[in-house]
Amino acid sequence: MKTALNKCPVCEGELVVIRLHCDTCDTSIEGRFANSAFAGLTAEQLDFVETFVRCEGKMNRLADELAMSYPTLRNRLHEVIRTLGYEPGKEEQTDVPDDKRIGILEKLDSGSISAEQAMRLLNGEE
Repeated sequence: MKTALNKCPVCEGELVVIRLHCDTCDTSIEGRFANSAFAGLTAEQLDFVETFVRCEGKMNRLADELAMSYPTLRNRLHEVIRTLGYEPGKEEQTDVPDDKRIGILEKLDSGSISAEQAMRLLNGEE
């Protein structure tokens, strides 16, 4: 089954769902239904979100389940956030210089520190 479009392919306006149908009992319901913000996500992004929720947002569990490094997971999460229409990290203010931040992420990727330690270091808590 395909995911519903949420933007008009002609003018980029918001599409409104006006009819829902059940193939099992052949019931149709008509009206004006709001589209979900998640309608614009790809199947891969929806799978990522489902796994993220199942892992309770804990990046170390997510990393184990998806066999991905922390930087890859964060990139995937940022991709989902942007698709939903937000800018990741916009509210964040980091006092960690870029070179130190990159060093922390490299240590995390090599496995010399945990995701929790990396988050504390990136948040300036250690």
